[in-house]
Amino acid sequence: MRICIPAHLSDTVLLAEVARLAHLQRDATARFVAHIAELDARSLHLGAGFPSLFAYCCEVLQLSEGEAGNRIVAARVARRFPMVLERLESGALNLTSVRLLSSHLTEENHRELLDAVAHKKKGDIEELIAHRFPRPDIAASIRKVPARTPTAEASAEPPVTTPAEAGPPVPSPTPGAIQAMPTASLRRAVVAPLAPDRYEIRFTATAETRAKLRRAQEQLSHAVPSGDVAAIIDRALTALLDDLARSRVSDERTGRAPSAGSRHIPARVKRAVWLRDGGQCAFVARGGRRCSGRAFLEFHHLRPFAVGGEATIENVELRCRAHNAYEAGLFYGPLRDVSRVQESSAPYVSVEARSG
Repeated sequence: MRICIPAHLSDTVLLAEVARLAHLQRDATARFVAHIAELDARSLHLGAGFPSLFAYCCEVLQLSEGEAGNRIVAARVARRFPMVLERLESGALNLTSVRLLSSHLTEENHRELLDAVAHKKKGDIEELIAHRFPRPDIAASIRKVPARTPTAEASAEPPVTTPAEAGPPVPSPTPGAIQAMPTASLRRAVVAPLAPDRYEIRFTATAETRAKLRRAQEQLSHAVPSGDVAAIIDRALTALLDDLARSRVSDERTGRAPSAGSRHIPARVKRAVWLRDGGQCAFVARGGRRCSGRAFLEFHHLRPFAVGGEATIENVELRCRAHNAYEAGLFYGPLRDVSRVQESSAPYVSVEARSG
């Protein structure tokens, strides 16, 4: 179907059509959220080979990360408080207002809060939440970020910030800079693409982390004379990943064979399984799609240990935590709610390998 700009419509007809389409969009949004809620309740995305509902929405439904996040939050709120769907359809609520309220709604206050934010703008809702659910003050901090100048870029001194006694924050710090802020209230890291194969990575570091970076720059002064922060961090991450790969398959009982009936998986089996499965969940859906999950990986017995499954290379595969729980539910009984662990696959990179 080809969609064109309706330049041929009169003003009156155009206004009426826009109003009609806005109503249809609200109705479609409410229905979509309702269906996502049921899909989530049945965990159908796991059977389709996805480690999380978020991944399913992004890859299969082609939603952006923001669209997927808002709709998943709204769906889970609607499962608790179905009246949200009616208000989405009427326009009294929108996905942003539901997201802002999601962590504050309870059985006791949800009706009153939903009434209070009806038809309100985002800023007004944020003000209302701040009044009803005040948070502690943000810890004060003073920081200095060097300005981007040819002299500074050519200098051998790396672009690392130093806590200053005065001076306001600079909105756009030099890419690669580490902002030293000795406070527990740390901002979320920023990762933004600048060009093909180039990213701006900005995060807040403690004074201890800054000191470690400085020592690394000094000890690598021959290999990295410029003290380039990106080069130092790349080396550190490479070493960390190598160390994780070794520790992930380490055997605390080296030299001792597992006893008969033991749940212990020998290091050689873990190592072989990890290499064979490529450090990725090996669950394959009926349609042939393999799960892409690489976070929170666990060692899964194809034939469960409880019914005699042995810790052999042939009987052990990698599973993300969600699919390990999903298959356990298929074998042992109804699947429990695993929504608390499913969404960890999208934003996080921590990996845990354990037997299951």
